[in-house]
Order: sequence, then C-alpha cells, then structure tokens
Amino acid sequence: MTRLVGFRRAPREALLVWQAVSLAGVVAALAVAPAATLSTTLPRWGVVLATGFSAAMLVRLLWSGHTIGTGLRAQRRGHRTLVDALGTDTGDHVRVLAHPTPTAYCLPGLRRRVVLTEGTLATLPPEELAAVMAHERAHLRARHDLVLEFFTVLHRAVPGRLRAAPALREVHLLIEVLADRVARRAVGPVPLARALVALAAGSHPDTALGATEDRATTAARMRLLAEPPAPGWLRASMLAFAAGVLAAPVALLVVAVG
Repeated sequence: MTRLVGFRRAPREALLVWQAVSLAGVVAALAVAPAATLSTTLPRWGVVLATGFSAAMLVRLLWSGHTIGTGLRAQRRGHRTLVDALGTDTGDHVRVLAHPTPTAYCLPGLRRRVVLTEGTLATLPPEELAAVMAHERAHLRARHDLVLEFFTVLHRAVPGRLRAAPALREVHLLIEVLADRVARRAVGPVPLARALVALAAGSHPDTALGATEDRATTAARMRLLAEPPAPGWLRASMLAFAAGVLAAPVALLVVAVG
C-alpha cells in the first residue's frame, strides 16, 4: 500500500483505508480464540493455543495503549509548561520562543498551543505566516494527534518483526497532507510551499505536530501541492476497499463457525 502514492491525493480516504487495514489485523488476531472455541474439529490443545494467542494480542494492545497514551500526555504537559514559562503569550493559544531558527509546531490537547519562534516571525511574510498558522490550527481542530496515536498504539502492539515502519511513516505524511490542504485553501499553494522551504531547517519535539517533517516527507508534500485532488471514482474505490478489508475477518469468522 505504501507504493500506491496516488492514494495521497485523497488523504482522508487513504487514512480510512489504513485504519481499516490496521483494525482488520487486530480483529483477526482477537477472533482466533472464538473461532477455535466454536470449532467442532479443532483438538483441545489447538483451542488452548488459539485462546492464548488472542489473549496475548489483547494484553499487548491494552499495554501499548496505556504506555503510549500516558507517555505522550506526560511529555506534552512537561513541554507545554516549559513553553508557557519561556515563551511570550501573543493570545489565542500562541506562544513565541526567543530563538533565531524558523520553527513552528503545535501541542495538541485540552490546553493546546501553537508554538512559533522569533525567527519564524522575522523570516515569513504575512501570507506565508498565515499558511503556517492555518496548517497548525488544522492539526489542532481535527485532533490529528489522536489519529496518529491510534496508529502508533497498533504499531507498537504488534511484535517487532511484524511491524511495518513504512506504514507508520505514510500515516504521518497523510496527516500532514490533510493540514496542507486546509492551508492551501486558505492562502494558496505558493505561500504554503515557500513557508515549508523556509521552515525546513527547524525541528520540533516528537510529541508535537510540526509544519515540517523530514526531507522525504516535505518533498512529497511539495509535489502534492501542485497535483489536483483525486477523482471521485478513486475516492469511492478506496472507501469500498476499506469496507471490504474490515469486513473480511468478520466474514471469515462466520464461515469458520458455520
């Protein structure tokens, strides 16, 4: 799926596809136990093994959700406290840090913040600054952090040798493309592209959502700014594919016990 770069032209539908694939994997793993229990041909040791497999997956999933969720929120609280102490409050949840490198990112949550540096304000003209602010506020408004947290929990719940790092990187990219679409509608593609270039040298905490990511992600986003949205038939096909993938383990469970 990471090779299907055309999906990036419909980032919302592409995220739904990735969610469906991830959930289908989890549902399939958890369904092993009931399928084995209801089977009339599986030996007892097979039922025990299948139940243990599903139980282990459930434990890993719950533990991953707990550790990642609590860890992210604790780190964001700490960074938010630091930003509030060191930054200048310009109103509307915006803090400006005294640093020359152009940087912009947001800290999501109930006490959300958009963080800029003095270098950002000095470097970006009004239109480009408006593009950056539209991008960051899109992250906060749509709670993209929760989407990313969902995928991260599932990614960590899977045993290490089965994890797909390219899939998680693709989700990162799609979330940034969604925010880019909002900024592009607000100010146009050219100011946004210039802002991305100006902020390319900046960095942000891992727990934050920034206007720029690594070079490969930024380059892909720049290319997408010039491309038209995906056609309707592709969007519909992606939604149908997502529904089919999510229904597959349920259908297999019905066949197994039927």
